[in-house]
Amino acid sequence: MKIAVSGTYSSGKTTTTLALAYLTNITRTHAKTMREILPVVLPGKRLEDCTMPELFRLAIHRYTERVLHESKSGNTFISDGSALHEWVYGSGRLVYGINPSDPTSAQMLDPLTRGIYEEFIYNLGCVVKRYAKENYDVFIHLPIEFPLCNDGHRPVSENFREMTDELLINTLDELGIPYRIVSGSIEERLSKIVDILNLKPQMELDEAVKLACSDASVMQKEIETYNNKILSG
Repeated sequence: MKIAVSGTYSSGKTTTTLALAYLTNITRTHAKTMREILPVVLPGKRLEDCTMPELFRLAIHRYTERVLHESKSGNTFISDGSALHEWVYGSGRLVYGINPSDPTSAQMLDPLTRGIYEEFIYNLGCVVKRYAKENYDVFIHLPIEFPLCNDGHRPVSENFREMTDELLINTLDELGIPYRIVSGSIEERLSKIVDILNLKPQMELDEAVKLACSDASVMQKEIETYNNKILSG
């Protein structure tokens, strides 16, 4: 079964998929976050400082990395996010601008730039929707329940989160991909997912959550270290 765990920023996808992979011994696939890709693709830059073409570049890197990892995982995997996510986030930036955390960001998109962006996002959407429909068996969608991670390095707003969350659900309805919305604590989510998908646990639930939280903490610290280095000049 090819499972995609979807949700917008700070919905708990990474911790949930890490824990689910430990719990079930199913391979977890993912693409590095834009903040992880940034040091390699655009050394010395923050997401807030990226231009529109640079954001496109990061999005394509993420999409190709995700497809590559999923293609190597056979017919059974748990995907942290999905191929739809970069298109969804790009669509959100049509409304809220390149930097959704800045209220003036949307005003910086002149008509010509917006038109080019809309054309790109539309065509990217055609590609990722087809891929999603052909390559995921089921989506587990995590709604907005946790506060936005306030690490100072996520150019996102609550309105942006709400819009992209709704767009994800609407797109799954449009494509006819089966999905279930799973809420609650990480422990509650895992119990529900295992039950919904009839998965067989390979370890104790508490131990899986403990391992996942440890991994997620290390990943977050690595990203923060890089971003703090950039901010300090």
